[in-house]
Amino acid sequence: MAKVRSILRYYTQGVSKKMISEKTGVTRNTVKKYIRQYIAMDKPYEELEKLPDTELEQLFMSEPKSDPGQRYNEMIAFFPEMEKALKRKGETRERQWEEYIKLHPEGYRHSQFKEHYNRWSKRVNTAMHLEHKAGDKMYVDYAGKKLEYVDEFTGEVFPVEVFVAILGSSQLTYVEASLSQSKENFISSCENAILYFTGAPQAIVTDNLKSAVTQSSKYEPTLNEMFRDFVGHYNMTALPAGPYKPKHKALVEGAVKIIYRTIYTRLNGKIFHSLEELNKAIKEALEEHNNRLLIGREYSRRGMFEEIERQELQPLPQYRYQAKHKRTVTVSKNNHVCLSEDKHYYSVPYRFLGKKVAILYNQEDVEIFHRYERIAVHKRNYQTYGYSTIPDHLASKHRFMTDWNPESFIQRASFIGNETKEYIARILEIKQHPEQAYKSCQGILSFAIKAGNDRLNKACSRAMLFNDFSYSTIKTIIEKKLDMLDDTDENKTNMPPHKNIRGSEYYE
Repeated sequence: MAKVRSILRYYTQGVSKKMISEKTGVTRNTVKKYIRQYIAMDKPYEELEKLPDTELEQLFMSEPKSDPGQRYNEMIAFFPEMEKALKRKGETRERQWEEYIKLHPEGYRHSQFKEHYNRWSKRVNTAMHLEHKAGDKMYVDYAGKKLEYVDEFTGEVFPVEVFVAILGSSQLTYVEASLSQSKENFISSCENAILYFTGAPQAIVTDNLKSAVTQSSKYEPTLNEMFRDFVGHYNMTALPAGPYKPKHKALVEGAVKIIYRTIYTRLNGKIFHSLEELNKAIKEALEEHNNRLLIGREYSRRGMFEEIERQELQPLPQYRYQAKHKRTVTVSKNNHVCLSEDKHYYSVPYRFLGKKVAILYNQEDVEIFHRYERIAVHKRNYQTYGYSTIPDHLASKHRFMTDWNPESFIQRASFIGNETKEYIARILEIKQHPEQAYKSCQGILSFAIKAGNDRLNKACSRAMLFNDFSYSTIKTIIEKKLDMLDDTDENKTNMPPHKNIRGSEYYE
């Protein structure tokens, strides 16, 4: 098409046909043919220059227009509806030919009909040639060109990734900007696309990016755990494209090129001050893109989606997917496990003492598994050094006592000193269940080895002055050597006299 454009430009500039042939390397007869076609169109050069290559090719490379006859026109008129029908599951070209023959008994036979359909399909389907079944696949990828927004106060420019998803059958497209290609952002974008389509496809075709695939393979790629959970939540199958095989997801590759022309150009020159503001502008341009009529057809992506694909998508589950993180820990002697991210403890049944368990957690829930069996479920609690305990999990509930019990901790504390003994006893008293305090008691008594009995006694004495009973309090006192301060009256600073200070006599 570049040579056709050159021929037209030279011709409008008054260059002779012979000179045009020499400049473009095209034979003189071919130059004459294109010029004749141009003259017959009776369209200004400026209008043709603005057309994309696909439309220009249809104008200049098509066969000379002549009336092919009623039979041919009837067949061509049948093809658009046939194309829609073939996107439904179970539909075949043979069945469509049978429908055509019922309508037009004198029409083309099967082999000619199929050949004409292939030619027509290649002419109007410039982006794809596969017949995608409705509700079957969603293709996802990131655009190579990034967008950006500018901090309104600092002027700092933040480049952002552009996520693109497209349904195979209707070609309905979803686009959004995200901060990165991390697992969390990638899964969130995939989920937003599914919500935009109001249903989940049977499969999702991805690139071999690390957010989805931990180990690429031509035959059996390994998905990362979080993405595998996500596709399972929406009852989909993940189909990563083969390494260095862009043709496996050619549809979304083509969609990226299209949004460069339809969405990026609309955003050029505009300044956005937040990711939300940028995505709002993308959404407006996206709706225009999805509602625009497809080239050579009388329907849009949105129209095709509403007619044949929406009802083929799987219904969405009741709740959105929440990314789960995993930790492997050992159940301690107080039959609790620690979620190190929050420094919070959760109970498990006492029979799992000393066992390795897996903690799966999200923003709301904490689930604990042992060998694929879920043994405990808790609401997530962000209280540092707190305990979430189910009474039935505790050993004492079942007349089962471990090496850790209140009497043993109090006895160990008595060997250190009266202050430590009193402090340990108070911790055991204030907890709802004694087992909750065992970890704190163990940590406090360990300071006798690290700092000595004398310092631990003083630290416990100081903590009791403030009525503060916890492991973290003793740790702070010893680490900051507050137990070594002299608290005698001589070293205390007296309150300076002031007319606004009432004095102790006021309260007598």
